[in-house]
Amino acid sequence: MATPLAEKIKSLISANGPISITDYFALCLADPEHGYYRTRHPFGRAGDFVTAPEISQLFGEMLGIFMINTWQRHGEPRDVRLVEIGPGRGTMMADMLRVISRAAPELYETATVHLVETSALLKLTQMETLSSHGDKVSWHESFDGVPEGFTLLAANELFDAIPIRQFVKTAEGFRERMVGIDDNDELCFTLGVATLDPSMLPQGADTAADGEIFEVAPVRQSVMLTICERLKSSHGTALIIDYGHMVTNFGDTLQAVRAHEYDPPLAHPGLADLTSHVDFENLARTALAAGVHLNGCMHQGDFLVGLGIEQRAASLGRDKDEKMQAEIVEAVHRLAGAGNGYMGELFKVMAVSMPVVHLLPFKSKH
Repeated sequence: MATPLAEKIKSLISANGPISITDYFALCLADPEHGYYRTRHPFGRAGDFVTAPEISQLFGEMLGIFMINTWQRHGEPRDVRLVEIGPGRGTMMADMLRVISRAAPELYETATVHLVETSALLKLTQMETLSSHGDKVSWHESFDGVPEGFTLLAANELFDAIPIRQFVKTAEGFRERMVGIDDNDELCFTLGVATLDPSMLPQGADTAADGEIFEVAPVRQSVMLTICERLKSSHGTALIIDYGHMVTNFGDTLQAVRAHEYDPPLAHPGLADLTSHVDFENLARTALAAGVHLNGCMHQGDFLVGLGIEQRAASLGRDKDEKMQAEIVEAVHRLAGAGNGYMGELFKVMAVSMPVVHLLPFKSKH
């Protein structure tokens, strides 16, 4: 089944030749007419995928606890900017604010909340979710719009939705992977003329077999740099949570998800969510090169357990019936457990700060 966006992409390719994975990715997610994030509610059971905050309130509560600890380690500054980029339905921020207002009223009372959101649809949902916080919350089209000031920032599943470029190893070196049209007038992968600067490749690149794919993400790096520049000028901490790997490596991680199932990436442009795994080693290198402190990178499971998710789950289930208690236990497993279908190992959590502070549950480097 060809989607309206597939037809649009084919006519672009027919007119101008193959397009890069970056352009394909961006069109799928953000085309003003048919883009995935422009036209639908992607989150939750009725959507195409479920994010951690939608699984359980425990996730956002742990992040709230992390932000309180972090604020204390930074010396309890006033007028904090609590920022979330790509806030989904606003669930995670609502859960964070509930904990912060209860456990750190002084932080809650002097902080302002800033949501960076490009989707008008999602913004309406967020306004509803966060209506009890009144004019404490404001929205911005881009991060540049967030006012300067001490910043505590969270980004959950932001980077995976930022487009990448892919390069394929050939006999002549690495060439850019593109999207073209095959003999049956279907979208297909093809090779372009652009090559890759060998200095960007990881160790062992010379032994990579033909056909191996290497992904680079200049746009992700530039978002990371923007965040680091803000931390340098205003101080604070940024917490980044996403699925990905801690070591730069080869592999094709471009994937589409439609109705909770994996879909071939070229099959239903505009109707499926398109993502790729985040290279945390690259983000860490980018942050260090920008001159901010890297607190560390760890598995989401270890992060949540280190913040006390098991104790919080126990107190949440204390007076509940068995069914509810079982649901709480299952939620903790999904968020923090290892193995297939669980997020505990697949998802990584990275924090960067200015000035240097030691943050729980990251191990101090000293």
